[in-house]
Amino acid sequence: DPQSIVAHAFPWSALRWSLNGTLIDLRSDYRRRMSGGNLIISRLDRTQDTGMYQCTASNPLGTIVSRRASLTFAYLETFRPQTRSAVSVREGQGVVLLCGPPMHSGELTFAWVFNEYPYFVQQDNRRFVSQETGNLYIAKVEPSDVGNYTCVVVNTVTKEKALSSPTPLVLRTDGAMGEYEPKIEVHFPDAVPAAKGSVVKLECFALGNPVPEIIWRRPNGIPFPTKVKMKKYNAILEIPNFQQEDAGTYECVAENSRGRNTVRGRLSFHSKPHWIQTMRDAAISIESSLVWECKANGKPKSSYSWLKNGEVLTSEGRVHIENGVLSIASLNLSDAGMYQCVAENKHGIIYSSAELMVLASPPSFSKEPLRALLKARSGSQVLLKCAPQASPQAVRLWKKGNEASLLSYFSLRVALLPDGSLQITNVTKRDGGSYTCIARNQFGTASTTGRLLITEPTRITQGPTNMEIIVGESIVLPCQIACDPALDVSFSWAFNGQLIDFDRDGDHFERVGGAVAGDLMIRNIQLNHGGKYVCVVDTDVESLSAAAVLIVKGPPGPPDTVMVEEITDSTAQLSWSPGRDNGSPITGYIVQGRTPFTVGWQGVNTVPEQIDGNMLTATVVDLNAWVEYEFRVVASNSVGLGEPSPPSVKTRTEDAVPDTAPTNVGGGGGTKSELVITWEPVPEELQNGEDFGYIIAFRPVGTVTWTRAVISTPGVARYVFRNDTIPAFSPFDVKVGAYNKKGEGPFSSIVTVFSAEEVPSVVPVRVTARSISASQIEVSWDSPPSPPERILGHEVMYWEDDTKPDTIGKVRISGNYTSANISGLKGNVQYYISVCAFNTAGTGPPSPPINATTKKPPPGQPPANIEWTLFGSQLTLHWDPVTALEMESEVTGYQVLYGRHRHNMVNIITTNKTTVELTLPINDDFVIQVKSLSEGGEGAGSELIHIHKLSMGAQGSGSSCLSGLTFSIICAKILFMLNLTS
Repeated sequence: DPQSIVAHAFPWSALRWSLNGTLIDLRSDYRRRMSGGNLIISRLDRTQDTGMYQCTASNPLGTIVSRRASLTFAYLETFRPQTRSAVSVREGQGVVLLCGPPMHSGELTFAWVFNEYPYFVQQDNRRFVSQETGNLYIAKVEPSDVGNYTCVVVNTVTKEKALSSPTPLVLRTDGAMGEYEPKIEVHFPDAVPAAKGSVVKLECFALGNPVPEIIWRRPNGIPFPTKVKMKKYNAILEIPNFQQEDAGTYECVAENSRGRNTVRGRLSFHSKPHWIQTMRDAAISIESSLVWECKANGKPKSSYSWLKNGEVLTSEGRVHIENGVLSIASLNLSDAGMYQCVAENKHGIIYSSAELMVLASPPSFSKEPLRALLKARSGSQVLLKCAPQASPQAVRLWKKGNEASLLSYFSLRVALLPDGSLQITNVTKRDGGSYTCIARNQFGTASTTGRLLITEPTRITQGPTNMEIIVGESIVLPCQIACDPALDVSFSWAFNGQLIDFDRDGDHFERVGGAVAGDLMIRNIQLNHGGKYVCVVDTDVESLSAAAVLIVKGPPGPPDTVMVEEITDSTAQLSWSPGRDNGSPITGYIVQGRTPFTVGWQGVNTVPEQIDGNMLTATVVDLNAWVEYEFRVVASNSVGLGEPSPPSVKTRTEDAVPDTAPTNVGGGGGTKSELVITWEPVPEELQNGEDFGYIIAFRPVGTVTWTRAVISTPGVARYVFRNDTIPAFSPFDVKVGAYNKKGEGPFSSIVTVFSAEEVPSVVPVRVTARSISASQIEVSWDSPPSPPERILGHEVMYWEDDTKPDTIGKVRISGNYTSANISGLKGNVQYYISVCAFNTAGTGPPSPPINATTKKPPPGQPPANIEWTLFGSQLTLHWDPVTALEMESEVTGYQVLYGRHRHNMVNIITTNKTTVELTLPINDDFVIQVKSLSEGGEGAGSELIHIHKLSMGAQGSGSSCLSGLTFSIICAKILFMLNLTS
């Protein structure tokens, strides 16, 4: 099948290809063609196409060549058909069978067939096939090795295979070979060049009896890196990705019981060239000089050559070449073109290209003319720059104004500089005017003109001054000037070396003032606004500045590193570091503390009581024992209190004997034969230590010996002592103390507590009950005189059905009262009632039940058709009578309630008629309601009647001009007018 090769080139305007330095004529070559700069070769031929290819690219600027590409063909010829002689060895002797590969191109691999294909020789520590020579090495021949051996060669590129004629291996009959020391038959050269990144393989194999062992090492003792691999029973050392650090000496040691042998070789690091300095395009005036230098690293060292438009340059005449340096003196137009620097060693070749343009042109000021108007401050130095474009460089001359002659006067004040610029020192008004620079070379002449204007110096008439200010205040830093009216002026401010951005920092900074003032206003000054402020005044001719330092004073910053140096049961020794004083010396410190039992931070007592600003230690006193504390410190100065420090590490005070006795000791009550003692528990922060509990001590009043009891639960607040010998309601002296693991604390004051009393045994007598209304019954009784037990009061029980005691209700009255009202009852219902006495032990026996029936309910219908008439302050009301239903109480009268609003109807009039007269204040609004009265209580109330102060001299009714909530003022006015006309 036909094959092709594609080479790439940039799409220049003209491309050509050469083979072995000879241009390829594509017009007459039917197998080669070019497509888009690529060279395509069809039906490759080893004879015609082998060689070095290179592309040449040309355009009007010049010619360059590409890097060279080598084309070779892989092949493998066959072995010559000849019989190979037998190899005769003794048993135990080593042997080498030669392969002798045929003519070839491309990498080969080798293997050996034993007797017949495909039985290949298996490599082990005794047998080795070298991939360098193709030979088969047997370190120690054994009888099983006898047979025919065939060398198999494979081309790794074409996959072609060739087999040699068999080589017979036979044993000699004159006896076995004795033991002998290793003899290294396969080894690497003394010097092995290795390219960067390549895979290096070193072979080493020895003959010997016994079979030698192969060991690799480096003489300097450096261990092999992990990437190094040993293959084929150590016969091959492989180093992948070879780098500079892998270079050096390597040793192969072959050893058996009869001795050892060693070979060594040195691996040297080689790499292809790589640019470290290249040439760049240059545009240089005619008659000037060119120097180009290129540098490349690589190993071995690169050699350099230079090309111009694809042709080799040599040192001749104006051209001088020395290694990577090309210099050309006195350039002319013929030197223009494309140049290439070529660096090459045995591992590669690289190219660097650049264009040389030789410039030849008349002078031109199109890119850099004189400024049409140049302003300068009187007394300053002025530079009039004359910089024409010209090749070669032009001669420059100056003239002033319309004078025909050139400037010829030069002095210490007026000078012509080497680059053609005109410099005037200490300028005055007389130096003002127009100036012209004239440039000439052999190709022409050009000129440029500009005017010089001399202005008066600018002065800062009022600048900022150093100031001290308090945080939060506002100030204005002045910056006012006097300047020449011909100048353009701009103001800017810098703070600590950075320009102020008024858009970004407008919350605090604002520029104020007119055209000749750039005052800076700073609002709501903060601590970070302290520093150096510079007002910068820029004009066309100069720049001035004035500076001031602003010191901002504020409350101190937080102290730091608060530490508890020493702690006892009631004191803590503190130390801290001072914070920033923020412009005002620290005058004092305040210490605050916090525990799990406080709400937030609290002030603590210290020694000294007043902590001076120079002190950094203090002792906190009056602390509670066995409590975890945190402390912080707040500094103060003349401005005020600062931020608090971070809290100290939580630290617990030492434990101590309790110093607080339980409070509110009391008791009493309980059941028979009990003494109940109660107290207020001691708060946890006052318990002073672990294992906290209470000691209860009591004794009958008048005795000496105390009975003690211990309670180990801190939260308990009650103790009950039970003993059948305790008399009922007997007085005891009682006190309660506290203890913890450190010991017992103080006891409370002695109080008198009575033991439990007995339930009353007497029954109330002469119990009566009468109905007051539909919802109330009044109960009365008498208590027997001189009861044996204490009576604290009486309890009244009531229920509807004598057969259902679970519906019982109770009313308890404390004290010596002998009557009680039961309310909230149902109307017209019979209730059963009983009374008993009670004390702290419980209730006594109840009296026999009596009964009473509540009154019928009051009428549910409210008074209706209410009419009223108001003249002045006199109000007359009238309504229809309320008729009670069969199950309701008869109406006994009416009640009129009135006041300034519905929740304040405190005025009440009772009548048995259906009309009433009221006297109302003239200047107030009133609300009125009418209710019926009966034995069952008050009936339903009428709708509210609203009388407004504007209604004086009006009349109305609930159905016409009154609603349930409001009175119509318009209706009242109409009625008032009708009343006047009548």
